[in-house]
Order: sequence, then C-alpha cells, then structure tokens
Amino acid sequence: MKDMTKDILAGAASRRRNGSGDALGPNSEIGRKLKQYYDELVSDDVPDRFAQLLSQLEQAEPARKKD
Repeated sequence: MKDMTKDILAGAASRRRNGSGDALGPNSEIGRKLKQYYDELVSDDVPDRFAQLLSQLEQAEPARKKD
C-alpha cells in the first residue's frame, strides 16, 4: 500500500513540475489507479465453486416461477 501511495504522489509531483497537471490534480491519479485495480479485479476468473452455485440458482429459479 505504501508503494502505491508513493507512486501516486510521485506522479502528481511530476505532472506539476512539467505543467501537464489537470484540474483534478492528484485525484485524477487516484482515479486512474482505482480504475486499473477494478479492471484487474473484473478480469479475474470466477472460482469453480461460485460458478456451480450460480448454475444451481439459475436452474432453481425457473422451477419456482412455475409454482
């Protein structure tokens, strides 16, 4: 976690020195990192057990609707 904070702060300081910072400042860097972590999380495979449970639920729902 400390490395991520250092990366964020270093990136923000670098943009300020170069004059390429945007209106959101360091918040845009935080947003970019959060999006990167979210994208990695979403792309992870679903565990087999969880997929089996979802399949069982899908099979049970049509049976409940007929009742």
